[in-house]
Amino acid sequence: MRRTRQAIQQALIALILEKGYDAVTVSDIINRADVGRSTFYAHFTDKQDVLFDNLDELAAFLKAGHAHEPGRLFAFSLPMFEHVDEQRDLVRALLGRRGGGVVITRVEQILAEIVRDELLAAMSSDTRPPATLDLVVTCVVGAFMALLVQRVDGDAPVTARQMDALFREVVTPGVRAALSQK
Repeated sequence: MRRTRQAIQQALIALILEKGYDAVTVSDIINRADVGRSTFYAHFTDKQDVLFDNLDELAAFLKAGHAHEPGRLFAFSLPMFEHVDEQRDLVRALLGRRGGGVVITRVEQILAEIVRDELLAAMSSDTRPPATLDLVVTCVVGAFMALLVQRVDGDAPVTARQMDALFREVVTPGVRAALSQK
């Protein structure tokens, strides 16, 4: 069962790399994964469901990183940059030019949820979240996504650890200042 799901997921990624997300059909995925149509639909409803399943696995991976470093802001950052290095083709397929807008939107939603949860966890229990919390989350996600896309599509001569340090150095002071305003 799990092997079939993985074959379908891997087929989608390979096809995205070849021709872009928007051009991929369920029939393409079925043929590449060498599964029957009924088998495909026993596991997924459509190609977006396959894609989101891949992204949900990524979200679980990033959230697990936060569990290892409770209280540390942006605990997802270094694991994500390392994941990009380890799974460059996968991440390029999902976030690169051939991934399609639905991919970027879903990744941004996942990151926004993680960032929001981390910011709320970092606040003392007697502090109400500022009215601008969602704007702060948007700024953090935007900055991270810009660096992530640069990491995937560019040739930045820095390590994942250096990219993480730069992200934290640039973003953390502004976030702390924005959250401390009354």
